[in-house]
Amino acid sequence: MKILKNRVASFIIIFLVYAIAAASGVVSYIFLPFDFWLNLLLADVIATAVTFIFSLIFGNASVYDPYWSVQPIVIVIAFAIKAPVLGVAQLLPMIAIFIWGVRLTANWAYTFHGLEHQDWRYTMLKQNTGKAYPLVNFLGIHLVPTLIVYLCTLPAVFTLVYSPEFNAGSIVFFILSILAVVLQGTADIEMHAFRKKRTGGFIRNGLWKYSRHPNYLGEILMWWGVGLAFVCIMPEHWYLLGGALANTLLFLFISIPLADRHQARKEGFEEYKASTRMLFPIKK
Repeated sequence: MKILKNRVASFIIIFLVYAIAAASGVVSYIFLPFDFWLNLLLADVIATAVTFIFSLIFGNASVYDPYWSVQPIVIVIAFAIKAPVLGVAQLLPMIAIFIWGVRLTANWAYTFHGLEHQDWRYTMLKQNTGKAYPLVNFLGIHLVPTLIVYLCTLPAVFTLVYSPEFNAGSIVFFILSILAVVLQGTADIEMHAFRKKRTGGFIRNGLWKYSRHPNYLGEILMWWGVGLAFVCIMPEHWYLLGGALANTLLFLFISIPLADRHQARKEGFEEYKASTRMLFPIKK
């Protein structure tokens, strides 16, 4: 327990867990005999299972938290190493994913206090699901997010595998992804500044003045940018927009309702909700 309370030691443990998970995924991918997309899916699930096992060992589902932002970086770098061509069409989604992933991982690291702390959502799920929590933990907290980010990353992977030429659309939607990262980063910085003041209540400045979840809007737009940039150059694979759609539905029907219910415990939430939009920072 003393080790888990130490922030530096916790960082080292997380790094080792992810090194083991990444190695498990890479080895699995190499030896699996299927098409690249299925090999990648199975390898991703195996790496997630390894992370899940360590979350059980440490009694903390938040071991999985950085997986969301680390997974896509590892995937695109691995496929870039063996890509036949690294032109503009391949580099643009890689750059967007790398910037997004590094920023989001840095934000996680900034808020990470050690392995004795667990995300309030996981603690709530544990209390609400009782004996079913281990299954909920694996499927809901670990596997579903892995599958969604896997689907979101597939357009970039297909670009690296098939080496299409870029066009104006791929540039336009790359810009959308970058602007989404800036939006999300700005929202996070504003929230950190608000929490430092410890005034309680609701943040009502910057992007949060008119939006309850501008950070989630940035996350949603990021993956629509990656998906649409790909569809512009390989429209026959339009179905790969399913990742961006699944990500959007995750936020609309799970993440945002959970966050709003958590905020609803505060006095004045109904007035706050009535005067702000769910996502877009536009005056209501």
